[in-house]
Amino acid sequence: MKTKLSALTLVASLLASSAAWAAVTVRYYNRDSRDYTWAAVCSGVKTSVTFGRSQTASVTIQGSGPCTVQTDAGKVVLKGGEDLDIKDGKIQVK
Repeated sequence: MKTKLSALTLVASLLASSAAWAAVTVRYYNRDSRDYTWAAVCSGVKTSVTFGRSQTASVTIQGSGPCTVQTDAGKVVLKGGEDLDIKDGKIQVK
């Protein structure tokens, strides 16, 4: 019984950690004085991502990369680890 419980705990831990890896994290600087919420698609799964106004921060998009973010200015593909500069509603990858 104790062995089954340990094995079950190990499997649950592995599944939880693999879900944490399934994300794309980017660092951004939003120069605009407004928040932006744009649609994103990661591995076929639709979600949204919000970039806060007038700040430097990191944002994590759930789903495995690459992720495509649809802005008003066009699509941007993110793999994770990029530094972004947001100005006038446009994302520029540095």
